[in-house]
Order: sequence, then C-alpha cells, then structure tokens
Amino acid sequence: MFVAAEHADWIEAQRLVGADLVVEVVSGDRERDFVDKRADYARLGVAEYWIVDPRDEQIHVLTLADDSYAVHGVFGRNETASSVLLAGFSADVNAVFDAGQLPS
Repeated sequence: MFVAAEHADWIEAQRLVGADLVVEVVSGDRERDFVDKRADYARLGVAEYWIVDPRDEQIHVLTLADDSYAVHGVFGRNETASSVLLAGFSADVNAVFDAGQLPS
C-alpha cells in the first residue's frame, strides 16, 4: 500500500487508518477481493485499488470516482499496468507473474 506524505496522519502508532493506493493479490476467495474489498476500500476513500490476479494473470487497476470504482484498465501478459494516481508508476505484467517462477 502507499500513503502520500500529505496523509501521514493516517499512520497511527498501532494501525493504519487510510491509504491512497492498495494492491491486493487474489488468494483463494475471489469474491472477497473483487467485490467485498472493492466496496470496503471505496467506502474508506482509497483512491486507487490494484487487484493482482495470478489465476488469470491480470492486474485490474481501479480508480475511485465519487463513492465507487471505475476501471482504469485490466492488464494482461505483454502489457504494462499503469497508475492514474502516481504519475510514472507502472508494472510490467510479465515481470509480476514471472517473478516467482523458477527457471526450468
């Protein structure tokens, strides 16, 4: 997750009370990441939410528009996922999904 300097007050001694960007890796309960957490983060005002989906090898980039998320893009292999919030921040999808694989 990312918290901008102007939101440093969101970081308390024992817990985090907000974030500007959250990246989640889908790990089992797909509805939790794609539906439940999406609604939770929108309600908390998280400006950008990335869902990294190893099963489909996609990165979903969502941006907050009013009180719900709009899809900035769904990026797959041979594409680069880009942030709206952080100018110049991007992730090569191949590199993300190849990072944990051992060479054969």
